Amino acid sequence: MSDVPATPTPDAGSGSTSDAGPDVGSDTGPVTRPEAQDVDLLVVGSGAGGLSAAVTAAYHGLKVLVVEKAEVCGGATSWSGGWAWTPGNPLAKADGVDEDREEFRTYLRHRLGKEYDAERVDAFLEAVPHMVGFFHGKTSLQFTPGAKIRDIYGNTPGAGTGHRSVGPAPFNARSIRPELRARMRHQLYETSFLGMGIMAGPDLTKFLSASRGSIPGLIHAAKRFLPHLFDLAVHRRNMQLVNGTALTGRLMKSADDLGVEIRVSTPALRLLTDADGRVVGAEVEGPSGRYRINAARGVVLATGGFPQDAERRRELFPHTPTGREHWTLAPREASGDGLDLALAAGGRFKTDVASPAAWCPVSLVPHANGRQGTFPHIMDRAKPGSLGVRRDGKRFVNEANGYHDYVHALLKATPDGEPAESWQIADARFVRKYPLGMAKPRPVPLWPYVRSGYLKTGRTLEELAAACGIDPAGLRGTVERFNANARRGEDPDFGRGETEFNRYGGDPGNGPNPSLAPLEKGPFYAVKVIPGSFGTFAGIDVDARARVLDAQGRPIRGLYAAGNDQASVMGGHYPAGGINLGPALTFGYVAARDLAGATAYEDDAGAAVRR
Repeated sequence: MSDVPATPTPDAGSGSTSDAGPDVGSDTGPVTRPEAQDVDLLVVGSGAGGLSAAVTAAYHGLKVLVVEKAEVCGGATSWSGGWAWTPGNPLAKADGVDEDREEFRTYLRHRLGKEYDAERVDAFLEAVPHMVGFFHGKTSLQFTPGAKIRDIYGNTPGAGTGHRSVGPAPFNARSIRPELRARMRHQLYETSFLGMGIMAGPDLTKFLSASRGSIPGLIHAAKRFLPHLFDLAVHRRNMQLVNGTALTGRLMKSADDLGVEIRVSTPALRLLTDADGRVVGAEVEGPSGRYRINAARGVVLATGGFPQDAERRRELFPHTPTGREHWTLAPREASGDGLDLALAAGGRFKTDVASPAAWCPVSLVPHANGRQGTFPHIMDRAKPGSLGVRRDGKRFVNEANGYHDYVHALLKATPDGEPAESWQIADARFVRKYPLGMAKPRPVPLWPYVRSGYLKTGRTLEELAAACGIDPAGLRGTVERFNANARRGEDPDFGRGETEFNRYGGDPGNGPNPSLAPLEKGPFYAVKVIPGSFGTFAGIDVDARARVLDAQGRPIRGLYAAGNDQASVMGGHYPAGGINLGPALTFGYVAARDLAGATAYEDDAGAAVRR
């Protein structure tokens, strides 16, 4: 996947304000339509937030239609790891972990600072256990607990050491109707093994052990990979879904079970309002032309934010002078349609957040067919025997901290006028035991990555520095200091390996610190790492019920936003993994219940989870 060069034009169905024109806010205007349709709720977008809203509303008896701009469903959710931050969830309680909600508030107050919005945070924390209980107990969305997933900032008061996350249980795509399965987005190729997803936790651990010759690991890899080859031959796709594809697959199955209609290749062009200003539907464009959808209860916007809008990136993202110096992991359709629709209807664009986007370090992967892929550096940075440097050869961050922190530190360390770029450096022992970017460990060969230029290599650190354009003296000095400290299991410069989060991301078999080992054995390798993002934090201003707010802070009746379309409840901070998907699922659930007129949460939604 490569980044789009510019904002899509209105003719491409971008949902821009110019396409809406002066007729926005009116239920009259020129509409060439095959037929109008009446529903209770229209959901625009089919990622976690949109599908959560659709499933919840349908469960509460509403007639729901989902329209999706892309040819397939799932958005950036399908390309994600699928984990959602859900503190206080009932799976944790079933495992005997019953934390007080004040612990979550304490952690978020310390991490969010002046961006802490008490009303929205409380709404999120109150709804989370009910949301997880509802989906896990009453739909096809079954979860698995993140028992060992730590909050990123382990030294912060209130930080959790596990059980605050859930992920989708693996899912067999044969459970989905073939017609619906054809509309499912595949996992991002760069984060798969020949199209097969690998789930964080025991699945990944066993695959990595296979690279070191472990017999149980090799057996596990064979059991997973051989059926995948069969599925590719017979079904021409991965059928054993994990991570984000399992999340969207399970949500789509749940929506289908409840009678939700999903239409792809159908962008929403403008919102429709009645004489009192209430949003009552939208004009959309499908393969057969334009028509209107009348939505008696209202509309939920969940189009994935604006990470593919180059002009807004230019305005809001640091070190992005043209808007093209950024490589997002979101699909090209996530170009700001929901934000454009909300603004045209009188909504407010909230940009006063700590960061405009959820940063992620990425590398660009040249493929043999000429396509350029984007790889997210999630797990390799914390493994022992690797470090990150800028062109001066100096470290700038605790590499084992969160991906958002890595890019934030890189942007901060880069002088004005210089490109924001870094290099992840490793030695020969590292690349045979662990992934380095997209390069896989043994037995996958390294030479294709070296030949393509993705990996740079040198027999010595000086040769590697010359190949990368790094200051050789700076790199030599950095590695020698790093090695001396790593042998003692220490990192006095950045504190790497001091928190449970750092150590969990390392290698438990490596001592004295799971996240630290010296770089000693040549040849040495490096991959260029640059700023990317999972999605945007700035977005549509909403209240605690996910209702879109106007310029005066008043709710626009009938209009809601979920997922990355709404300004992040985390205020532009990244306190834990899954803080995009957790709120997306939760506020989609909250919005749908509000639209359906539901009052008290179901008594059994958060209490009857047994495993």
